[in-house]
Amino acid sequence: MPVLHESSDPIEWVDPDQVPRTVVTFAAIGIDSATLDQREADFHRRKEADFHRHRKAQLLFPMRGVFTCELEGGLWIAPAQSAIWIPGGVMHKVRATGMIECYVVFIDPAFTARLPSACCAISTTPLLRELLIRSASLPLLYPDDGLESHLVALLLDELALAPTGNLHLPMPTDARLRRIVQMIMANPADRGTMQAWARRVGVSERTLARLLVQETGMSFGRWRQQLHLMLAVEWLAGGSSVQQVADGLGYESAGSFVTMFRKALGTSPGRYMAERRVLGA
Repeated sequence: MPVLHESSDPIEWVDPDQVPRTVVTFAAIGIDSATLDQREADFHRRKEADFHRHRKAQLLFPMRGVFTCELEGGLWIAPAQSAIWIPGGVMHKVRATGMIECYVVFIDPAFTARLPSACCAISTTPLLRELLIRSASLPLLYPDDGLESHLVALLLDELALAPTGNLHLPMPTDARLRRIVQMIMANPADRGTMQAWARRVGVSERTLARLLVQETGMSFGRWRQQLHLMLAVEWLAGGSSVQQVADGLGYESAGSFVTMFRKALGTSPGRYMAERRVLGA
C-alpha cells in the first residue's frame, strides 16, 4: 500500500474508490498535520481541505496526533488509539492536529452491512490496531483468494465488534444556531450566558433552549461543555499544556478545567493523553 512520508509526492496517492479490493489501507508516518491536511487538499484539487465524499466507507485511525471530522449534523474527534468511521457517500471534512502517524482504511460498500450506518467514533481494540497496521503492508492489488483475504475478513469482523466512543458533538442546522456555533468556535473562552447568546442572534432565551434540544438533544450548557471537551483533547494532542487549554477555554483555573475533564472522561487530562502516548509507543 502507498505510505506517505514528509517527502512523499502528492501524486503518489491512489484514488481508493478505483482500487478493486475489499479493503485499501494507506499509512501516513512521521508527517505534521499541516502537511497532511494540504496533501488531502491537493488530492481533492482544492485550495484547502474541504467537504468531499468517497464511494467507499472510510476509517481514520491515528496512532499519534488527532483527527477531527465534520459533517452535516455532527462533529467527531479521534485522539490517538481511537478512530472515526465515515460511511460511504457521506460528505465530510477532516482536519489533523499534531505530529501524525495514521492509517486510513477504505472499505467497499458491499462489505459494510455489519458496520455502523452512520458516522461515529470507535474505540479500537489491540487486535483491531494490529490488523489495521498489518493491512497497510499488503500489496495494493493483493490476491483475492490468498492469506491476505483472511486478514481482511478478520479486520472486518473485529471492526464490527469495536465499541463506539463518546467524543461526538451534535451540530445544529438552524441558521441562528450555526451563527452561535461559529462564534463560540472562534472564541471558545467566551463564557456568555444562554440569555446573552440569544440576544446576539435575535431570539428569546426560551426559543434558543427549545431549538438546541430539538436539534442537538442537549442543553446549551451541556453542548458547550462537550465542545470544550473536544477542543481540549485536540489542543492537548497538539502540545498545549493543561493551563494553556484552561485559559483558552475560559476556565477560571486549571483545576476547574481538570474537574470538568475528569467528570466527562473518567480521568485527568494528563493521564488521558499519557495513556494514548504509551499505547502508541
